[in-house]
Amino acid sequence: MIVRQTSLNMVYELAKQDERVVFIGSELVAGTLKKFKQDMPDRFFMEGVSEANIVGLAAGLALEGKIPYVNTIATFFARRAYEQIVLDMCLHKAKVRLMASGGGLVYAPLGPTHLAIEDISVLRTIPNLTIVAPCDADEMRRLMLLTLDYPGPIYIRLAKGGDPIISRSDPPFQIGKAILLREGSDALVIATGICSKLAMDAATELASQGLEASVLHVHTIKPLDTAAIDQGIQRVPVIVSIEENVTIGGLGGAVAEIIAEASLDRPKRFARIGIPDVFPHQYGSQASLMEAFQITTQNLVDKVMKLSTQSYRSTPESLRK
Repeated sequence: MIVRQTSLNMVYELAKQDERVVFIGSELVAGTLKKFKQDMPDRFFMEGVSEANIVGLAAGLALEGKIPYVNTIATFFARRAYEQIVLDMCLHKAKVRLMASGGGLVYAPLGPTHLAIEDISVLRTIPNLTIVAPCDADEMRRLMLLTLDYPGPIYIRLAKGGDPIISRSDPPFQIGKAILLREGSDALVIATGICSKLAMDAATELASQGLEASVLHVHTIKPLDTAAIDQGIQRVPVIVSIEENVTIGGLGGAVAEIIAEASLDRPKRFARIGIPDVFPHQYGSQASLMEAFQITTQNLVDKVMKLSTQSYRSTPESLRK
């Protein structure tokens, strides 16, 4: 199931349950939420390419007791409507749900204007804003069920869709609580969104080479589950983060902050995998740009292997286990 379609289907289901739910779109393709428009036309709005105004509209509706779900391209939220997100939504803790299509490198065929490579970094600085990046359609469904009564604005980063299912229903999905997908004592891989699938594949490959890596899926980037990350980094000598976002200010930056402030009894080796400090000028597919920036399973395996060797060599004999 495509992640974006799952989220839209869930908006329709939530709207049938709760008359407060309103859907606002920005020039979406014909047929999007057709059933919603037919069944609840007074709560369905298609407002055209005017994202700043759309966010303002959604905030106003939220302050009047509605729960607006707004869907458009991720870059149009993070770039065009930044001021409205800050002042209209977050300052007032308005219960708006921004459904951001094409997070990361999804719109690779359209070039840098449509690539949401810095949305996590930019929006992470805004007080009161929750940021969530599910890894697959099943997890998206579990998230959407929790958005109805969540106290405050949410930015939901939607992937391309059709991604393999790696999430599970146990432990229960909670906004703000990271999920340990795999346990290991040699390394910790911290991932978000679709990169958690790359992390799981890398852990399998590492196991075949004698290294057991934990995989922590951080679906909620803000509020960050600092306790789970801190607990994870205490147990291993090597930590690697991976994300489909610029490394500056993203998930990796947040993890680095936690490591820097942690009370560690021994040195750690840490690396970030993500998009470097450049505009992606290549055109192609999402997969081709992921490969170009080495946001891949193989690069993750290589990073962990290299850091594991360095970690062992640099640790005094008295501290080696």
